Amino acid sequence: MNNFKKSTIYQIYPKSFYDSNGDGTGDIQGIIQKLDYIKSLGVDYIWSTPFFASPMNDNGYDVEDYRKINPLFGTMEDVEELIAKAGERGIGLMFDMVFNHTSTKHEWFRKALSGDRNYMDYYIFRDGSPETPPTNWTSKFGGSAWEYVPSLKKWYLHLFDVTQADLNWNNPNVREELKNVIRFWKKKGVKGFRFDVVNLISKPEVLEDDTTGDGRRFYSDGPHVHEFLKELAADTEIEDMITVGEMSSTSLEHCIRYSNPDEKELSMCFNFHHLKVDYKDGNKWELMEPDYQKLKELFETWQTEMEKHNGWNAVFWCNHDQPRIVSRFGNEKKYWKESAKMLAVCIHMLRGTPYIFQGEELGMTNPGYEEIGEYRDVESIHYYHILLEEGKTQKEALEILGQRSRDNGRSPMQWNSDKYAGFSEKEPWIGVPENHRFINVEAENQDADSILNYYRKLVDLRKRYTVIQDGGIEFLFQKQREVFAYKRLLDGQELIVLNNLTEKEVFLQEAIISKGYECLISNYEQDGKDSTLQSLRPYESIVMLNKQVG
Repeated sequence: MNNFKKSTIYQIYPKSFYDSNGDGTGDIQGIIQKLDYIKSLGVDYIWSTPFFASPMNDNGYDVEDYRKINPLFGTMEDVEELIAKAGERGIGLMFDMVFNHTSTKHEWFRKALSGDRNYMDYYIFRDGSPETPPTNWTSKFGGSAWEYVPSLKKWYLHLFDVTQADLNWNNPNVREELKNVIRFWKKKGVKGFRFDVVNLISKPEVLEDDTTGDGRRFYSDGPHVHEFLKELAADTEIEDMITVGEMSSTSLEHCIRYSNPDEKELSMCFNFHHLKVDYKDGNKWELMEPDYQKLKELFETWQTEMEKHNGWNAVFWCNHDQPRIVSRFGNEKKYWKESAKMLAVCIHMLRGTPYIFQGEELGMTNPGYEEIGEYRDVESIHYYHILLEEGKTQKEALEILGQRSRDNGRSPMQWNSDKYAGFSEKEPWIGVPENHRFINVEAENQDADSILNYYRKLVDLRKRYTVIQDGGIEFLFQKQREVFAYKRLLDGQELIVLNNLTEKEVFLQEAIISKGYECLISNYEQDGKDSTLQSLRPYESIVMLNKQVG
């Protein structure tokens, strides 16, 4: 079995990583040119979001052809070069497989629209009058999840955008087509796969109205999802490769099954419950302060239950759909460096495989766009107008976008202090934050105390200590909301992880005896004179390991 437990994975959003040809958009050659930097982080894999042929209605998650490369990003030769040159540096490529749906531009869907019955069965078509969709299910992007095709007198299902038609996994021909996509990329040397919203692939044969919700209870972790994943893994021989499933509105019980190695489905799961603790009444577009007690409880529940039942988590704060964590749960002004380091420790010492999203290792912040014209994300622009319609002022609506927009994670990677942050010589497709003058790779490489060098130490610690890779977990200070603390335990080794989540000094409800422990990493100087720890400074983080005897 691939030892993903000691690995760290680096996520790249190619459009914003590095522009090699001066057109203002990042590309595959840009990734190749920065491979030495990625290697310097010590990471083991690169997960790239899709760069396949696509109309880009949903930033490449609307795939037109799984075996062709979008010219915006480069060529197949570029991709082959990327796989080879990353491999030379000991880095594996993980490709993003969007198998719940295809673009309506895909050849399969175009054949379906022509009335080809074989290809109509690749998708989920249902009869119905033009006025009444087959069910009342709602799209994740708003509106009905169904679109009527007058020429066919049928509706097709799209859980996401109207240009993203859901595939019919009940059709064995569809499953075989998708297996062939996996085989194609395995042959090219791809070392792992991330499966987009993969827990939505199984829909019931009989579709019905949802009288209590938006339809998701019928298709989230659907009726045949586990057997479909087992079949996919077995028939493509990816059981021993690193795989991760993105899970939408999932449950802990299902994620245990998806990631338990005895089930032979996936290596690990992404879930998003912990990233909704600042949603007021569960609404992304209503701001509130993070509920740290709820955050702690969610981590504790998922970590302990996954351990108990042999499941495995993908642990993360950031990705291309999330705001920057230092702006969200940290303090990007007075305690920028301290809070960014503390948040990194929270994740990297957990039981699970950590993911770093490009720029997170620099402490990149939300960009602070001040006008709606600076945003590019269709969801953000759509909700800006909804917020205005709901009575919000432009200032209020922009404040919400400034904290919630997916574009917060998509501003260009900050390489140096030049005009466009060293990302491009031309004005980028989306604006660069002003703070790139001091938050950038060049500056942080030269600072021994930088966030960047702190991340390098965390990646190295996971490789060196089996207690971090394989140890059990036990949570501390459960009722003290400001303190996120836990122990990792393995064969007599004990790692204590203490984090102050706030900008105020906190006094521990119970002193920690530090005598007999060594400090592996901390974001403050530790003088080591006292034998007890009684308080934590603002955003302080300490990781201590008991000194082994013999």
